[in-house]
Formats: sequence, C-alpha cells, structure tokens
Amino acid sequence: MADVVAALRAGLDEQRLLTDPDSVARFAHDEAEWAPFGKPVAVVRATSTEDVVTAVRACAEHRVPVVARGAGTGLSGGANAIDGCVLISLADMNRVLEINPREQLAVVQPGVVNDDLRAACRERGAWYPPDPASSPWSTIGGNVATNAGGVCCVKYGVTRDYVLGLEAVVGDGEVVRLGRRTAKGVAGYDLCGLFVGSEGTLGVVTEITVKLLPGVRAPERTVVGYFDSLVPAGEAVAAVAAAGVVPSALELLDRHCLKAVDDWKNMGLSDEAEVLLLGRSDAPGAAGEEEVATLARCFDEAGATWSAVSTDQHEADALFAARRLAYPALERLGPVLTEDVCVPRAAVPEMLARIEAAARRHDTLIANIAHAGDGNLHPLIITAPGDDAARQRAQLAFDDIVDDAIALGGTVTGEHGVGLLKRRGLHAELGQAVVGMHHAVKNALDPKGIFNPGKVFGDPGR
Repeated sequence: MADVVAALRAGLDEQRLLTDPDSVARFAHDEAEWAPFGKPVAVVRATSTEDVVTAVRACAEHRVPVVARGAGTGLSGGANAIDGCVLISLADMNRVLEINPREQLAVVQPGVVNDDLRAACRERGAWYPPDPASSPWSTIGGNVATNAGGVCCVKYGVTRDYVLGLEAVVGDGEVVRLGRRTAKGVAGYDLCGLFVGSEGTLGVVTEITVKLLPGVRAPERTVVGYFDSLVPAGEAVAAVAAAGVVPSALELLDRHCLKAVDDWKNMGLSDEAEVLLLGRSDAPGAAGEEEVATLARCFDEAGATWSAVSTDQHEADALFAARRLAYPALERLGPVLTEDVCVPRAAVPEMLARIEAAARRHDTLIANIAHAGDGNLHPLIITAPGDDAARQRAQLAFDDIVDDAIALGGTVTGEHGVGLLKRRGLHAELGQAVVGMHHAVKNALDPKGIFNPGKVFGDPGR
C-alpha cells in the first residue's frame, strides 16, 4: 500500500490526495446503511481526466482496487470502499462543458449535480428529463453508474435513454471515447450503453454527453387519489396502464411515508389517506384534459375513497415535494433497508400485497413509495437503532420481496443498482449462463480486476 500511495503522491498535486484516516473515512460509504464498507488507503479528489489517469495507472501497476464515487447518494453500496482500495472522488469534476440546444445535447463532467444540469439547460431552452428523487444532490456520473430513473421516467425514460457518449479511463489508464454526438449511429457494439449501469466495474467515467429535449412543456395537470390500502391503489396503477395512458408521473406514498413527512415538515398529509396516488399529465390542450379525466376515472373505479384534479399548482407541487422528502423523512426513524424492485405494471397490485404479507410474516415495518407508473416499487424496511433481532427479520423480509419480484416476472433493481445489497437476487434473476457472460465482459475490459471488484457480480452469499 505504501507503494501505491507513493506513486499517487508523485503524480498528483498535494491537495488532491487524502491519506489521513479521518479525512478518508468521510468518503468510505454511500447512503446504503445496511451495506458493508472497508477502509480505503487513500482518496483522490480528481479535478480532471488526467488526475483519474494518474490514479488508475498507479492502481493498475500495484494491483490495488479502484472505487469511483460522486456525491455518495447511492442506496445499494455500489460506491462503498473496499479494504485497501483507492477511492476516486469525482465530485470536484463539476463543470458543464457545453450546452447545445441546436444539436440537442450537453457535455458535462461526472460531478455535475443533476438539478444543476437541468437548471443550466432550462436557461438555454432545453430539458434534461431524468430526475431521480435525489436530483438536488446526486451527480450525473452517479446517475450514469446506476442508470438512474426518476419521477418522470414512466413517460420519458431513464438515464441510458439520454446518454449519447462517454469518456472513460479503463484498463491500465487508457482514455477512451465511446458513443457519439450525432442523432443516429450504429458503428460497432454499443459499448457506451454497456457502461451505463455498470456501477464503476468497467472503468471510471470522466465525461458524459447527454441528449436534450426541447424545453417547452405544457403545464402539468395533477390528479390526486386517496385509498384505504395498498392493493386498490395498485389496481388503479394497473388500470391506468390498461387504459393506454402514459402519464408524466404516477407516484405512490403510503401512510408510513406521509406520517414521516408530516412529523418532519408538518405538512398535514396523513390526516386523510392510508395511501396517496399522484398522477400527472403534461399533454397539451384537450389531450391533457382527456388524460387527467382518464386517470381520475381509473382511480375511482379501483376504489379511491376520494380523488380530484388539482386546480392549485402550488398545492400539487407540494405533494410531489413530499414524495421527494419521503426517504430522508423515514431515515429519521432508524436505519432503512431500501428495496428497488420493478414488476410488470399489471402485477403491481399483487406485488404490493406480497410486500404487506412479508411485513406481517416477519413482524417488520415496511413503508412504501413507488414510481408506480412503471412498476418500480421502493419498499423501505425500517428498524430501531441497535435492535439486532429486528435487523435479522428485516433481512428476511428483504429477501422475500426480491424473490417475489422475480417470481412475478420482475427485476431486483429498477434504478438503484445492484451494488452489494442485491447480488444474491441478481444471480437468481439472471441465471448462471448469463452471469457468466457478464463475467466474461468484465474480465475482457478489466483484465487486472481493479475496478470496483466484488460489486454487482461478486459472491452472492452473505
């Protein structure tokens, strides 16, 4: 370890390298409270591609693991340190390099915060749609690493749908450019798409070219529905899909989430409903009116105790703000084990019923938020601090939910990534042959095995 630190010192400015244990410890893990993490030997606070090249070359020469991280907002342990690794923090690579409305693209460094990019694009009359709930804090590099989704992805797609090109540092420190800047292009394998969602296991992304949409959108109309339990709310989601409506958002929050937000922010949300369903349409004119009418009808026919098309934009925006606050509000109650399963939309009612059954079976508190419109559910399993028995029950519930999602034709992660928490589920979902294909790709692109080893396709056991 002394050799790699010496090599880093020789190639980097002193202020770019951290080795003091207390300073290094601040970078050692993301927001996945249940995921293990080790002690890094150093942190490189990169400000340029050249800094990343220097770090990767030193690590490749000395066979030291490399773990890249952005803002540390991940929820699967994907950016957690490995004992003896070098962490490369990309948070200081935070420049928007180009916004080109004519070509409908932007070029950014990986440390650019999602909302900062969206705001910069808005000023130029353009729109970058992916909007994870962590958009005020998460970085584009982290969004690329996990192929993040968000509230509006039910209609507009996830991060991979907007990444045109990447610059990455791979292998022994080579810099490669993947993808394109053109609207079309089919030359070679889609290696750019392969890197999106790879969770830092193939190399370190140092620049991202994203596709933009025109920035003029119709004002969104919001439909609010109250339900007395999760299953009828899930049936409303399935009905919306069956009706052929593609809302710009369709979000679910249960009473546990609403109460947690109320207790924190005093918003008065939990007085009226056990489950809140929020639908939005950004279709213009009469088409938008027809969409919200269909959403309201689907809510009512599925058993909503109350529904309405909101006429108060401020009130509607406050409800969606509460959706974004739900996770940090629940964190105040104790350690949160976060699920991220995604099932076919027709299976949402059954999956919600199985989540409730898992909570009863294992005597554990499970709060539910969801990007319900595309079947991406986020059951949040909460335990009291220091209660080891509750943690064991929570882990059993977590495993049951993963297995139920697979059994219903779903996937173990819709947007958070596999990291350390979903390795068992990933192996169960993909099967031995497909996992072997992934290992072959990893070995070909990372022959020394230094990039985020053990994550995603590591040992699925505990």
